[in-house]
Amino acid sequence: MGKVYAVANQKGGVGKTTTAVNLASCAAAEGNQTLLVDLDPQCNATVALGGDRDLHPSSYDCLTGETSVAAAARPAGPDNLWIVPANKDLAGAAVELPRMQGSETRLRERLGPLRERFTVTLLDCPPSLGPVSVNALTAADRVIVPVQAEYLALEGLVQFLETLGLIRRELNPQLEVSGLLITMHDERTRLAQDVEAELRDHFDGMVFETVIPRNVRVAESPSYGLPVTEHAPASLGAVAYRALAKELASRG
Repeated sequence: MGKVYAVANQKGGVGKTTTAVNLASCAAAEGNQTLLVDLDPQCNATVALGGDRDLHPSSYDCLTGETSVAAAARPAGPDNLWIVPANKDLAGAAVELPRMQGSETRLRERLGPLRERFTVTLLDCPPSLGPVSVNALTAADRVIVPVQAEYLALEGLVQFLETLGLIRRELNPQLEVSGLLITMHDERTRLAQDVEAELRDHFDGMVFETVIPRNVRVAESPSYGLPVTEHAPASLGAVAYRALAKELASRG
């Protein structure tokens, strides 16, 4: 059975979408049938793979309607990679979901047999702990938490991990943290070094050994509708994401 990973952090701008897109690309390049589900109303993962913000069926239809994830999935370009696109209507799901019975488990129910079809499924979460993120964390087996190498990005991390504990107790006892991922790391600065040291000290064993560097090729790749692993495969960012994919696979 395949694994479902949520890429989540309540803070925006920490590299969630970039991580989800490039891990999906790496998994697909290894020959794994891979699904990326865009759950962010900004639709950045969809756009990063060449889609637009008005595609249907979308993750919004899966969460608020009767559309299955299988029906919404479409080829994303690279071999073995599929996407359930986001739609700008997804912004309304935060209001609509709480009114629905069993709202927290709708995504889990609509994934259904896709756990057998896809070796890797990645859920790109919005930058909040609202109903959509709760759906993703309830559906996931593992969660990857990107953390930017800046002190402000550390704020709220403890609260986020406490929320994961609550979801484990109430909705998804099997949910585990795959790891905390340091992103946008500039090794030339003392700040980045200090943040990394503090994370590894306070969250011993939870932080991925792989660190994602601040890299212009990573930043520009969405404008080409490609993951950085295809846009600039020799870049530092692409090399780091391939290393992360291997580390993730070894962690299980």
